[in-house]
Amino acid sequence: MKLLYWSLVASTALMGSTYAADRSAIVAELEANGQTLAQQQSFTFRLFDEPTSLDPGLLQDAIGANVARQLFEGLYEQDNKGNIIPALAVEHEVTPDKKTHVFTLRRDARWSDGKPVTAHDFEYAWKRVADPATNSEVSWYIGLMSIKNAQAVIAGSKPPEELGVVAVDDYTLQVDLDTPISYFPLMLTLSTTFPVPAWAIEKHGDKWVRADNIVTNGAFRLEAHVPSERITMVRNETYWNKENTILDRVNALVINDANIALTRYLANELDWTEAPSGQFPRLKEQFPDEAIAFARFCTYYYAFNRSETGQQELQDVRVRKALSYAVDREILTDQVLQGGQVPTYTFTPKFTAGFTAPDLPHEGWTQKKRNEEARKLLADAGFSEDNPLKLNLLYNTGEEHKKTAVVIAQMWKQILGVETTLENLEWKTLLNRRSQNNYTLTRHGWCGDYNEPSTFLNLWSDVPDENVGGFFDPVIDGIMKEAKTLDDPQSHYTTVEAMLQDTAAMIPLYNYSVAFMLKDNLKNWPLQNMEQRWYAKNFYKIVK
Repeated sequence: MKLLYWSLVASTALMGSTYAADRSAIVAELEANGQTLAQQQSFTFRLFDEPTSLDPGLLQDAIGANVARQLFEGLYEQDNKGNIIPALAVEHEVTPDKKTHVFTLRRDARWSDGKPVTAHDFEYAWKRVADPATNSEVSWYIGLMSIKNAQAVIAGSKPPEELGVVAVDDYTLQVDLDTPISYFPLMLTLSTTFPVPAWAIEKHGDKWVRADNIVTNGAFRLEAHVPSERITMVRNETYWNKENTILDRVNALVINDANIALTRYLANELDWTEAPSGQFPRLKEQFPDEAIAFARFCTYYYAFNRSETGQQELQDVRVRKALSYAVDREILTDQVLQGGQVPTYTFTPKFTAGFTAPDLPHEGWTQKKRNEEARKLLADAGFSEDNPLKLNLLYNTGEEHKKTAVVIAQMWKQILGVETTLENLEWKTLLNRRSQNNYTLTRHGWCGDYNEPSTFLNLWSDVPDENVGGFFDPVIDGIMKEAKTLDDPQSHYTTVEAMLQDTAAMIPLYNYSVAFMLKDNLKNWPLQNMEQRWYAKNFYKIVK
């Protein structure tokens, strides 16, 4: 017996709200308001760096995911408010014990080479990510999904064939879980879960993502890719919902410097770009209809290297707490960055659905008291003016990262006498250094993969590939494992967050803001989606 989670066929109400872009409805609404679609339908946006990959099973960054969502499509996606809606799935059934999920796929979906998209493509994709031979940096996510045998497959103790995902037939996908998790459907919008074409990968190997080799199933296909320069995507004529895709072309330009990107935006070479650090107030006053800011489902933090290769002094909780306390987060966000960032003392954003933040004593202190406590802690740890703490801090290229590092290093110097050496690295180099634990202290950020506290707290539990710095606490790990089995795990989440901050596992600095410039003739941007999962197929331009 299976319980019906939802059915596209059975729910006409759901069908009416399933796909955000409906060309006929958009045209009718525009005509009613005396507006028309622009003749040229293209969207150009900025990438701050080259994505780690265009392969859904390998990419590990948000910038790559922004591209992958245009080229590929999975079982679910998000609407403009961040709710999950069906993409390739037309029905989803769950067994009473919530350990088996069965998806029925739409039969009209096609790859860009004309082949049908089938359940076998999902089975291949998920097993490929989990397979140690793939060496995917995001294999941990398959384990996090609690898919049966995932941890053993990832560890290499069981073959990929034993992963609990199987194509029952061409259009039926069955997923078996080791542990039922209520938020499993929310996890299926991440690019890691997208299908990939086995025949293209087997033919071209790691070169399958090149423009002349790649096969995609999303609303757009890859026309050109010049690494570290640009990515050009055009309408995919085999896409099942192409009639409701209005844009003809999507361009991603790699521009490292936010100020240069703004200049190009003002010259109408970009439709979207981040507001440079500290400039949003001016831009909002000058361009009130184009400058936009709101909180984002992400935490910016500094990670300690707690592994065997880490600096010995940072293994002392007193040192870690002192460094955290001495950062004046309000000055950083309100006077330095000025982009709508929200100061935070917790790793999990307080606006996460269902999350009750712990009562942290140091959060309620004045900054003066935090500074005093920081000095005492560092002195107790054996540091003084004659014996200063010395650190090396990594950050990747970007004005916001640089400003943050410089200001925090100054705070540590002024308040604690800490001597900090700053090291600026390109994005991929920073990722490599972090993965090798070749650092003392590093800039990091984490954006939730789904709107539930575990998407943040699991990083400090059983996700070794993303647990930057080698942190591990068996008590926290046990609590998080137990939380997966509960209908209401919220008290467990509060406990874990309190434990993380009591041990200063990291230095949470602020929750990101989305502070960007958007041309006012580009419509249907998901302003109410705090995860900012956007799909260019829903955008359109009007005549201004």
